[in-house]
Amino acid sequence: MATRQPGAALPVPCADTLARIESPLSPSTPSAAVDAVPMTLADVYRDHFAFVWRTVRRFGVAPPQVEDAVQDVFVVVHRRLLDFEGRSSVRTWLAGIVRRVVRDYRRTNTRKPALAGAQTDFLVDDLSGGHASPEENVMANEAARLLHTLLDQLDDEKREVFILAELEQWSLAEIAEATGAKLNTASSRLRLAREAFEQGAQRLRARDAWRLK
Repeated sequence: MATRQPGAALPVPCADTLARIESPLSPSTPSAAVDAVPMTLADVYRDHFAFVWRTVRRFGVAPPQVEDAVQDVFVVVHRRLLDFEGRSSVRTWLAGIVRRVVRDYRRTNTRKPALAGAQTDFLVDDLSGGHASPEENVMANEAARLLHTLLDQLDDEKREVFILAELEQWSLAEIAEATGAKLNTASSRLRLAREAFEQGAQRLRARDAWRLK
């Protein structure tokens, strides 16, 4: 886990911004518009904060720790920005940093069961951004809860490729680059992840059908 340095703290966005971050419909900034060099920390933060926040959450950091994990990601970005040579897109570079930070947090949670348990007790952020009815907000939050329940059933490698492919709409080449896997390996992980996700969804549907009898 990255150690913060004085002056490295970044402001937390306002509530209405956070409300839209979890939505899989959040648009991604075209990489061509942000990959110009030189780049500043402020540039990366402005253009990619939403991606980092939702990916940290989806990769499995417990909700009470998401803010800290996101800040740790940008501390690492601050340290390594001068080393970024533009050989990959900013998004794939960031995804590699997010993976490492998240895995540190998940290992900590494994050693501290209370933190891992907090993940299911935390209300998912409102996905509507204030433009939906209370009923729609409830349905959106429940859908997000179910999504995270299913993601939690995948191991780290399958979870990562599934999220990047299905929720972020990345190509296999981008996923392979971000995860450091060979293209065939990334493809195999994605196939297995889709199968596992669908099996989990079928179990949830069967459970709900039994409850309604």
